[in-house]
Amino acid sequence: MPGPYVDAGGQVRSRPVNDPMVASGDSAATIIETVDELRAQIRSLLDLRLTTVAAAQQAHDTAQNSGVHAQLAQMPIDALKEATDGRLRLGPLEDAGIATVAQVRQAGPRQLEAIPGVGPKTSVQLVAAAAQVEAALRDATRVRFDVDARPTEQTALLDALRQVDLVERHVEPFAPRLEEVAAAIDADVDTARLQATRLKRFFAGRRKKEESAAALERLTDLLLSPEMSLLASELSGARAALGAPAEGPTDVWDDYLARPVVYNGLLAELAGLGPDADATHGLLPEEIVARIEAFDLDTTLLRASLRGYQAFGTTFALVQKRVILGDDMGLGKTIEALGVLTHLAAGGATHFLVVCPASVLANWEHEIRRHTELTRTFRLHGDARDAAMADWVAGGGVAITTFDTLKALTRPDIALHAVVVDEAHFVKNPGAQRTKVVRAWLAGAEHVLLMSGTPMENRVEEFRVLVDHIRPDLASRIDVSAGIAGADAFRRAVAPVYLRRNQTDVLDELPPRIDAADWLDLEGPSLAAYRDAVAAENFMAMRRAAFMCEPSTDSPKLARLLEIVDEAAENGRKVVVFSFFLDVIERVHAAVGELAVGPLTGSIPAPDRQVLVDEFSARPGPAVLVSQIEAGGVGLNIQAASVVVLTEPQWKPTTEEQAIARCHRMGQVRPVEVHRLLTEDSVDERMVEILAAKSALFADYVRQSTMRDASPAAVDVTDEASTAEVVSQAQQEAEIIAAERERLGLAAG
Repeated sequence: MPGPYVDAGGQVRSRPVNDPMVASGDSAATIIETVDELRAQIRSLLDLRLTTVAAAQQAHDTAQNSGVHAQLAQMPIDALKEATDGRLRLGPLEDAGIATVAQVRQAGPRQLEAIPGVGPKTSVQLVAAAAQVEAALRDATRVRFDVDARPTEQTALLDALRQVDLVERHVEPFAPRLEEVAAAIDADVDTARLQATRLKRFFAGRRKKEESAAALERLTDLLLSPEMSLLASELSGARAALGAPAEGPTDVWDDYLARPVVYNGLLAELAGLGPDADATHGLLPEEIVARIEAFDLDTTLLRASLRGYQAFGTTFALVQKRVILGDDMGLGKTIEALGVLTHLAAGGATHFLVVCPASVLANWEHEIRRHTELTRTFRLHGDARDAAMADWVAGGGVAITTFDTLKALTRPDIALHAVVVDEAHFVKNPGAQRTKVVRAWLAGAEHVLLMSGTPMENRVEEFRVLVDHIRPDLASRIDVSAGIAGADAFRRAVAPVYLRRNQTDVLDELPPRIDAADWLDLEGPSLAAYRDAVAAENFMAMRRAAFMCEPSTDSPKLARLLEIVDEAAENGRKVVVFSFFLDVIERVHAAVGELAVGPLTGSIPAPDRQVLVDEFSARPGPAVLVSQIEAGGVGLNIQAASVVVLTEPQWKPTTEEQAIARCHRMGQVRPVEVHRLLTEDSVDERMVEILAAKSALFADYVRQSTMRDASPAAVDVTDEASTAEVVSQAQQEAEIIAAERERLGLAAG
């Protein structure tokens, strides 16, 4: 029998029959030696999964303890009264110079008892109360990586997480097969050892000899199998990868900045910081939740790792089949949709369609290539759309097209296994041609996923239209005539087809968002420009007056904007400035000088917008991206910026929120400052009052569909608002103009 052996490269080889080792009868010893070495290598790799996680856990605890102790050092001892219903006497401690909870923790009972007025009972109560406070703090304290201070404890944690990531990428994919091989070796190797020692074999009984020979034969077959050859190659590759210099940036903080989603995901798993069940499940009935949790999700064709809430969202879409996914922007709705497509493809489904705005068509192609094993992707757009359509129909795959192009395509006579409609609020107007076309394509599709952060915008009836696209029977039972009073019933009625989770519910690692309303005075030239605009009843000029007065140096908003930019630049932070108006954008772009990137306006083709964002993100140090709000807020990820400036209020709260969410989303590593530039006693103040009412309507009906208030949704605005909405906005503009004319003494008469 030819004897296998492990060569210098870690490959299992077969010795020729005339090899001296085989001829001398030493092949059994060689096989045993080979499997022992192989088992040791396997166990070493498998053990790494445990040791790297344990090291990361220890590093996490150290970093967390550092944060807890820092808080205890700032916490006055009065906090101990709250933990004991005020029964403790703290005067003696204060007299002895003990002022913080940290000092109580460090002192211990004996040192406390040495203080006049503190007896054994009080000292025990003090220590117990301090321990209780520390435990509560530890439960509430999570590690947030500080990319500016970069404390030593967090650097060690990032190093440990990097090792966990390496093991997950290079060992986890074939760990089950390693376990199987190790188990097979364990089952036979001790029995087979008899064959490796002639003397022991000579004195062994017949049964033991037969069992030993059979075990050796099984081990030999295992080593020489094609599967073992592949596994040995993977084993060698994994060992080489784990021993090689780190890929990507050598500094672990640079690697974190390049891959924050990966590191924060690992940290969340390590610390058990997943969202609670209510946040993940929304208002879904228990029977649906049970079916989702029992569902076997196949992710073999998905390269990305799904967070827990993402896996739930993907499975929800698969179980319920025709649904609306309303997760906040930045939570990864695209990845959830790809999870649906890859699961179906793994089960044999062939034809998928994605319908989206032109601005995100290229992004869909990129995400499919990056995150899935789906190799057949077709862009049904542009000059080659007909050829691409024919290829897709004939061989299957993922077809991606835009709302406008879809109107020019003829629905083929094929089974559509899944249709994904991104930014589904584009089809909320039942009378619009695009809505009718999309609805025709949805008919007969086995799975339908409508994606939109705020599918109803400001009108609940429009949300009912989306439900009608996928479940007419359910839509007919939705009563939206009750106004705000019907909000709770509305949310529960649509729960079987609608799932929404908010950032604050499921993204524990998301840095805080700090909103500031910068109220400014209209004076001198800016006030004169505003009065002229009101006198002319020019609403758009009223909105721009605080920026467009002459000279520009007298603009209160521009002066405040430059202060914000200067402060951000001093701290090395990047800024995004959003405005609706092109002339405001041009003035801001000129004012910020060499820091400016852009301007990014609607006239720039969608693919080139991402190029501008990439340039902005890659620029070392501070920079300012100046953008039209409806161009920069659509389909772009701008996490490089941590300061957002809105130069004027927008008519829809969602227009502002979707722009902010381009920066405050998964992957952001710094707190995000949001500055709204507003002028008192002006159109800004009137618009803010109206916007507050609109936001309340949205919160009551849709945002709370996950049982909590949370950060506002992020969606793109439609370009085909309903007639009623246009009329309503025009009426509001007229009312504001009339009110301002009266306030300024410009009313007729």
